[in-house]
Amino acid sequence: FAQSDIDLVQQGNTLVITGGQKKPEPQQQEILHQGLATRNFKQTFNLADHVKVAAANLENGLLVVDLVREIPEQLKPRRIAVGTNGLSLNGQDNNAILTQEGVATRQAA
Repeated sequence: FAQSDIDLVQQGNTLVITGGQKKPEPQQQEILHQGLATRNFKQTFNLADHVKVAAANLENGLLVVDLVREIPEQLKPRRIAVGTNGLSLNGQDNNAILTQEGVATRQAA
């Protein structure tokens, strides 16, 4: 197959590769041996989440598809700094008291 005979389409998480839209050769020829089949084909691949096709190359009759995983910023893990304005755990009493600054503190039992 040539590059113009192969189509790659990505719809969501599905990659569809179709090929073989060759024009039929005239039936007048007498063929002694036909080595490779040149019929139409369709292959479907289910991709993982956030995977996109970066490039596709046809090298020596072999189709090479480069895939890239692109995770959106809101789904990436983010580091949260631990500050001093959090919940203070003094004593063993589990009743938290809200102070005037809006910070919950524990009342000593």
